[in-house]
Amino acid sequence: MKYELGRCLLSERLQEKGMSMEELAQVLHYKPEKLSDFVENKRIMPLKSAISIAVTLGCEVNDLYELITSESAVN
Repeated sequence: MKYELGRCLLSERLQEKGMSMEELAQVLHYKPEKLSDFVENKRIMPLKSAISIAVTLGCEVNDLYELITSESAVN
């Protein structure tokens, strides 16, 4: 099964944690604009960033994006 990334769920994870984007940026030493680009789907999180964000927020990397499944034909 193949997965595609849907929309970024970072804003939802931040809301659940009660943390602002600015606070997360400060903790991770990121520019807030970088996180904003992820939330607005202007950029896809690199794996290293996704891991850092997930650990900081106490969630799984898979929780940071909608995952869209598509079955590809394999011959």
